[in-house]
Amino acid sequence: MSRIPPSRSLVPRSLRARLTVGLVVLLTLACLAVGVTTVVALGGFLEQRVDEQLTAAGGRFAAGLEHEAHPDADNHLDTRGQAEGTFGARLLSGRATQAAVVRDRADARVRLTAADRHALAALAPDGHGRTIRLSALGRYRVIAVRGDDGDVLVTGLPLAPVEDTLHRLEAVEALVFAAVLLSTGVAGGLWVRASLRPLRRVAATASDVTRLPLASGEVAMPEPVPDCDPATEVGQVGAALNRMLGHVGDALSRRHASEERLRHFAADASHELRTPVATVRAHAELAGRHPGPVPGEVRHALERIQSETERMSGLVDDLLLLARLDAGRPLARDTVDLTRLALDTTSDARTAGPGHRWLLDLPEEPVTVVGDEHRLHQVIANLLANARVHTPAGTTVVLALTTDSGSALLRVTDDGPGIPAPLVGEVFDRFARADQGRARAGGGTGLGLSIVRAVVTAHHGTLNVTSRPGETVFAIGLPLRRD
Repeated sequence: MSRIPPSRSLVPRSLRARLTVGLVVLLTLACLAVGVTTVVALGGFLEQRVDEQLTAAGGRFAAGLEHEAHPDADNHLDTRGQAEGTFGARLLSGRATQAAVVRDRADARVRLTAADRHALAALAPDGHGRTIRLSALGRYRVIAVRGDDGDVLVTGLPLAPVEDTLHRLEAVEALVFAAVLLSTGVAGGLWVRASLRPLRRVAATASDVTRLPLASGEVAMPEPVPDCDPATEVGQVGAALNRMLGHVGDALSRRHASEERLRHFAADASHELRTPVATVRAHAELAGRHPGPVPGEVRHALERIQSETERMSGLVDDLLLLARLDAGRPLARDTVDLTRLALDTTSDARTAGPGHRWLLDLPEEPVTVVGDEHRLHQVIANLLANARVHTPAGTTVVLALTTDSGSALLRVTDDGPGIPAPLVGEVFDRFARADQGRARAGGGTGLGLSIVRAVVTAHHGTLNVTSRPGETVFAIGLPLRRD
């Protein structure tokens, strides 16, 4: 037995179709109820009129059969005043002895079958109309009364005219109801369509909101739902949606303003800190080169000051770079050879981390993109430094460069302990740390991977990370340079 798939279900899915179908179904049920009631009522009325005609006839035609039973009776029955098709029968001792019907103003004898005789014998002589079926004549409405000779006289009229009238009424009702249902379906569909127009406007506005980039940046909210009549349910929904959009727009504007203030503060603070940090570092270097004797504690303190100022200088530069990228500052757009960058950064990483095993997987032809060479160099260096800092000595780090479908694909893979699953989605956040799951060999600012994401995004590239124990992969996709 085949089943209809859900996508091809016969049940309408849209609200407009459901309302239209529901309206037509309800009207169909109403038409059916009216039609059945009309046919039943008219049928009962016509049968009652037939009973009145039978009562008015007084059984004269059937009484003629009673007289015909005498030897000196006339051979022809009296059919005067009898309607065409009038039936008469005489029952004696519960058995039908004679039966006739009026045809062309003359009487005609009727042959009764066993079923006919049984049906006639079952009639009670109480003068009430009943419906029976005669084999040779069809359905009849008959009454039975007692005769003068102790017999029972049955008189009947055919129900064919009644049935013809009912069939004609049914045909007329079917045509009229079909036309009404068709016109109602078309008019109802148009009416429902017009009635649902405000709801479609609400849905369109909600769809526009779902396509907005609400995560960050300045967001232009869509136009509110027009013509929200509070007297209707749809108008109330539209008004509520407009109020919600207003609140969301205010919240997003305040968030954007706060982000702008924070971005300007970070940029200004980073810019202002560069000079004093450089000054402290210079004085520390100058004091360390003093030719005279310097106590060991003082020399150690100067070395620590120099180390921390270098680290703070790197942090300030990173913050300033992120602030510039967040502000949408344009980057350089030159032809960059990623193959050469991969060679240079891997060589630097091998020098900084001799305890790791560094491998390169490069194509035979150079891979070039359009972008900022210095920033892309920083991206690859940060990824390799991240692998060096957060994995133990002896870890193998592979830098692979390939091309696919107009993109340059750069992958940094290590076989270290991996990133804890709850932190995989947060590694690109600023000041994010994964110390809980990866060995930490040295200090860091927590901004390296944030810079990677910001630079890749500014180059219209893609960035993702996958990690499990024994394999962590950072993958970058950049558009290839087109001639």
